[in-house]
Amino acid sequence: MKAEKADVVVIGGGIFGCAIAYYYTRNNPGKKIIVLERNELCNAATSRAAALMTRIRPRKAFIPLSLETYDAIAAMEKQLQESMDVKTVGVLHVAAEESSVNDLAALMAVAAEFNEPAMYISQEDARKRAPWLNTAEAVKIGYIPGEAYCDPYLLGTFYARCAKIQGAIFRQGITVDTLLMEGKAAAGVRTNEGIITADMVVVAAGAWAPVFAAQAGIGLPMAPVRSQYWITEKKPVFPPGSPIVLLPDAQAYARPEGESLLFGIREKKSFSVSPEEIPADIHGFPFSPDKGMHDLMEVIERLARFFPGIYETGLQHYVAGFSGYTPDNNLSMGKPGNVDNLLLATGCVGAGIAVSGGVGRAFAEMAAGHPNPYDFNSFDIDRFGAVDPFSPEWLERCAMARSLKKSG
Repeated sequence: MKAEKADVVVIGGGIFGCAIAYYYTRNNPGKKIIVLERNELCNAATSRAAALMTRIRPRKAFIPLSLETYDAIAAMEKQLQESMDVKTVGVLHVAAEESSVNDLAALMAVAAEFNEPAMYISQEDARKRAPWLNTAEAVKIGYIPGEAYCDPYLLGTFYARCAKIQGAIFRQGITVDTLLMEGKAAAGVRTNEGIITADMVVVAAGAWAPVFAAQAGIGLPMAPVRSQYWITEKKPVFPPGSPIVLLPDAQAYARPEGESLLFGIREKKSFSVSPEEIPADIHGFPFSPDKGMHDLMEVIERLARFFPGIYETGLQHYVAGFSGYTPDNNLSMGKPGNVDNLLLATGCVGAGIAVSGGVGRAFAEMAAGHPNPYDFNSFDIDRFGAVDPFSPEWLERCAMARSLKKSG
């Protein structure tokens, strides 16, 4: 079995792995980074994401990471001389209950803190922007015009293409079997094609990350929890340039998808599964035998408060995938305290596309031996104490965190 040496080896060719390679090669010319993907790049969670590129969030630690994504897109478009066709349509935050009104006021203050344009608008103005939206129950509606969404697969492949131009090595169709350890330090990986030793190993394996972390003796605090959304038939009330709409009181979101509407909900009982039970290729995984209809029917009345046309609108597509959720809905990533030469780029909590630029930059810097340029204190993988990421109790705890989540 052949052996190879690299400065950095990345397990996983999703958007995090590709972004890390992009930043590492940009800032460390001549260094060797290898990204290993057992299927095709960005074909699992990345390609199934709703891809809301939210800049302003209640969790302020996310914001610098998202702003970096926008900077990366501009730089990559210039480098490749291509447009990513990011849709900057803005976002409407619709608050109908007192708690949501208070949350919106706090969010508007965060926008002001980060010098992001934001304003309250009238019910009539909101309906003009999103004709499908019923605003009758809205007490306050906030509008943040700088928010956008994108094609997530395109963003991931932009990172990969630029990284490759800069010298990154991508290997597809190669399975990592084992994280190699030398005492309390990661030393490389064993694949079905040989051994790769490295000065730094980065686990960016999405839903499967806890399996690799366990090989280093780490109980990684995240669980694969299903995210699901639907895309409607085309209708005139769904204009392509209409804004993203966040409905905290329905625990739902929506955005244009061409002349259709893409919308997702937080179901009453989110579905989670042990990382050990997820097949290598999730395209045949039975996320929902009824395409999420039972979950949708359980919450359709609260969605219909704001989208009454849901009852007469045909659903053309159903999309589901896994996101790495945590009990506090914070990212779960960083440098483990008890293992050297290992980094864990994991636990995206449904925000992976938006924060990919900051995550890529952070892990590229740490992989090069430099300080993390961002504050990851709230993402600390030790914050929950000892965790068994494969136990039913832990899986249920993470699934419930998604079910109870109101913010975007």
